[in-house]
Order: sequence, then C-alpha cells, then structure tokens
Amino acid sequence: SNDCQNAAMHNPVQVLVRKSQEAKEQAYCPYSKFRVGAAVLTSDGTVFTGCNVENACYSAGLCAERTAISKAVSEGHKSFKAIAIASDLEDRFISPCGACRQFMREFGSQWDVYMSKSDGSYKLMTVEELLPCSFGPDDLRKGKNPVGNSKL
Repeated sequence: SNDCQNAAMHNPVQVLVRKSQEAKEQAYCPYSKFRVGAAVLTSDGTVFTGCNVENACYSAGLCAERTAISKAVSEGHKSFKAIAIASDLEDRFISPCGACRQFMREFGSQWDVYMSKSDGSYKLMTVEELLPCSFGPDDLRKGKNPVGNSKL
C-alpha cells in the first residue's frame, strides 16, 4: 500500500490541502481561538502559505487567505490556479469570508478554491461560484467611458 500512500502524497490537491493544514499550525488567534490556514498555488507551481493573524484591534486582523495571497504578490506572483483553506472544523467545510472572496476575485474569477474539513476532505468551488456577479479590475477599466454614453 506504499504506492497508494505515494500517489496520495503526490496528488496536487491533497498536497495543497496538507500545506494549508500545516499553515494553520502557525495561526495567531488569541481572541477567537479559531485557527485557519491557507495555501495558494501560483500559475508557475509555487505554493505560498498563510495563517490568520488576529489583532487586539479586531478589524486590523488578517485572514489566512489574504495572508497567503499577499505573500505571493509581494514575491511577484499575480496569477493563481488554486487555494486550499483549512480549519479545525470537523463537521463542515471552511468557507472564505466575504472580504477574502473579493480579495481572491482581484486576481481572477476562474480559479479553484478547495474548502477542507479537519480530516483533509474538501469541497471544490471556483471564485466565480463563491462570488457571483462580482466587481473586479475589468469593471474599473470599463468605467472609463466618456460621459453621456451610458444607458440607464
């Protein structure tokens, strides 16, 4: 059964989920005690991880997804294939908050989001499915129309 274990270890989705679970271990969450980890896969195959980082000023805290994506962007990556998200939830798949959905949308709507449970099982949705009828960079470019050309 070593072949099965090796195959599982090399399944890119399972590897990404595992990396998100590992990132969760670094979570700084003294207030909520709710650990979250994320692992984002860039278009060139690089993986960046992140965890939630809470703050005494609650609104200044960062979610795991935004931490991972920001790390990737800060290293020059702006094209993503997938992100995996992990938490300690056993009975349901961890879902990204609205702010994270919008943050992911900035970098495209047609990439994969693997929402996992603590046992490593996951549910796949695209950014588009998580944030339908979204507002993104293209909408700002379309907004550059001359005055008077819009139809009400």
